[in-house]
Amino acid sequence: MSVAEIMEQRNAFSFEVFPPKTDVGMEKLCGEGGVLEKLYTLNPDYISCTYGAGGTNVGKNLEVLKKIKADGKCTPVTHFTCIGNTKEGIKEQLQTYLDNGIDHMLALRGDLPFGWKGTGGDLHYATELVKFVRQEFGDKFTIAVAGSPEGHIACRSLEADIAFLKQKQDNGADYIMTQLCWDMDQFRYWLDAIRAAGIWMPVDVGIMPILDQAATINMALSRNGCVMPRELCELISKNWIFPNPFSVGLKTAKGDDACFDADVEGKKASFKEAGIEYTIRQIDEYRACGINGIHLYALNKYDDVARIAKEAGLLDLI
Repeated sequence: MSVAEIMEQRNAFSFEVFPPKTDVGMEKLCGEGGVLEKLYTLNPDYISCTYGAGGTNVGKNLEVLKKIKADGKCTPVTHFTCIGNTKEGIKEQLQTYLDNGIDHMLALRGDLPFGWKGTGGDLHYATELVKFVRQEFGDKFTIAVAGSPEGHIACRSLEADIAFLKQKQDNGADYIMTQLCWDMDQFRYWLDAIRAAGIWMPVDVGIMPILDQAATINMALSRNGCVMPRELCELISKNWIFPNPFSVGLKTAKGDDACFDADVEGKKASFKEAGIEYTIRQIDEYRACGINGIHLYALNKYDDVARIAKEAGLLDLI
């Protein structure tokens, strides 16, 4: 049964991991007793693996997905970006996934890596990628597409973004995986708006656990441009690490610690605990909206996401 079919029957539950850059990282994720094997114990419907723009980490991505497929505990889903790639390159890479039993993908435009010297590729938008995959491979892939409840930062308006999402559906997409959104009022507005626009695809909500100040701020401001609600801002302010959370572990030009906060570890622990509770409450709110799945960014870790999944009642969805 495909992920889209599962979400037509009940709420799905899944994780996202990323391909480690080092052999040590790969061993921790894919080795015996590693993170993947621990995540399987939570019975996710699928585990997705990210994919660098231009195929910069396609080897590690495929290695992780082959491991998930071989283990047979859940469905492997590859992220796939078209920017910087040729049509022939896309066909070849997607055929490789199929040859390895990987038939679910998240179709993305992607962003060119810093310092990229190649061209922008043959396809420039995810709408084109979805259409191309359907033309070349028919129904061999179950295709997810990204949805941005606050509008993609590169799109001229939320209304235009919704129109493009409808085009992805018309071109053959099967379900939506949302980008990060903490603003629940905005999410409810977006959900109503896409349904009014005739978008019937199941909605799988992407959630990044709130565990670290710097990672939370970075994801919001440098990656998604998403609104941080007052409650989350207060959580950060109450546990603020001076001079800023990005200074932890850094040195000044004189060799001194850049972070001069006297209670760094205490604040990190306090923020993490409050962040886990915040994440669980957010999952409750999302489920109350009538969405079709929860997709947790595992961040290649187990203990914290396992606690979140258990306390949020996600293990009871199966």
